[in-house]
Amino acid sequence: MDTQPDTALRPDPIDEPARRASERSQALDPKSPVARFSADTPLLTDAGIELAPFQIAYQTAGTLNAARSNAVLICHALTGDQYFAHTHPVTGKPGWWETLVGPGKPIDTDRYFVVCSNVIGSCMGSTGPASIDPATGRPYGLNFPLVTIRDMVRAQLMLLEHLGIHDLFLCIGGSMGGMQVLQWAALYPERVFAAMPIATGPRHSAQNIAFHEVGRQAIMADPAWADGRYLEAGTRPAKGLGVARMGAHITYLSEPALHRKFGRRFQGGSAPTFSFNADFQIESYLRHQGLSFVERFDANAYLYLTRAMDYFDLAEDHGGVLANAFRGTKTRFCVISFTSDWLFPTRDSRAIVHALNAAAAPVAFVEVESDKGHDAFLLDEPAMFSAARGFIDAAARARGL
Repeated sequence: MDTQPDTALRPDPIDEPARRASERSQALDPKSPVARFSADTPLLTDAGIELAPFQIAYQTAGTLNAARSNAVLICHALTGDQYFAHTHPVTGKPGWWETLVGPGKPIDTDRYFVVCSNVIGSCMGSTGPASIDPATGRPYGLNFPLVTIRDMVRAQLMLLEHLGIHDLFLCIGGSMGGMQVLQWAALYPERVFAAMPIATGPRHSAQNIAFHEVGRQAIMADPAWADGRYLEAGTRPAKGLGVARMGAHITYLSEPALHRKFGRRFQGGSAPTFSFNADFQIESYLRHQGLSFVERFDANAYLYLTRAMDYFDLAEDHGGVLANAFRGTKTRFCVISFTSDWLFPTRDSRAIVHALNAAAAPVAFVEVESDKGHDAFLLDEPAMFSAARGFIDAAARARGL
């Protein structure tokens, strides 16, 4: 396993060619530790293709105890990465889960050793479509194999074993991260002491698949996409990826949150301009979200990760019966949902809880009253923090930590 130093860069404004080079540098040479696996240790994907060689970029916080029993794995969401509590090297922003993770916080880095890897198929250092295909010396593009949530989890297991970690005290994540938590509990129940899937579901709904398909089509309709070969062509499907992000971001919010923050207020005035400029504040906000996302994310990676979420169906993998995924498990669970989350509504979390009950698994369920929508799990939600702290502290006592 090779590692690289943990550094944090706050880039100055750069021109488009330099930005593309920066994007590639994060895909190939990230500013975080990297575990590299040789051709002798391939990742066998659900698509039937052996991925080798490959690498996984990751970050850690805290100290692994002598018994190696205090490891926490954080699984990131679709547009997340390994920088859960570290300054992001492209945007310069704080870690995306610093509200939950840190000294004295529910995931207390003074007590636990926390690991978060960039998932396979992404673009912040783990092998994905922006990586170099060793067979051709060119970026994979669409020659990269389609990956699944199960593939992501298998790769995470390989990383943990390289770090000398056999099992996890806690596996936690929201949204696509929550899917990974469920997959961990189903694939490796003996390795997961406690699991906390947040704002997620046991499968992707038809509506969610539909939203993802609109985003993918926006990317592929951009002439600069170049049939997925834009890195070689020196182009960038920025408009398509930006539109995909705008559409997806709407699903992460709620109507009350949008109304409270923006309403129908005009941008920079009190009257319309009678044009197609961003007259409304919400329009300006969405355009900003699209532009900032393009700076840090690879378009093909977006295609691959959304498809991985679409394929996820834990019940289908177990004879159509979700409870079968958890039969005999000793893992203790805490499932958390939010009242205003319409991307993964509470009924999805209840389906998980009912399956766990049917499998006689120990499970707690918390529905947090919030009007912040799906993204509430990333925000300052005292009720979520309280539930997480209570569950994690109880699990730590049972673990002897």
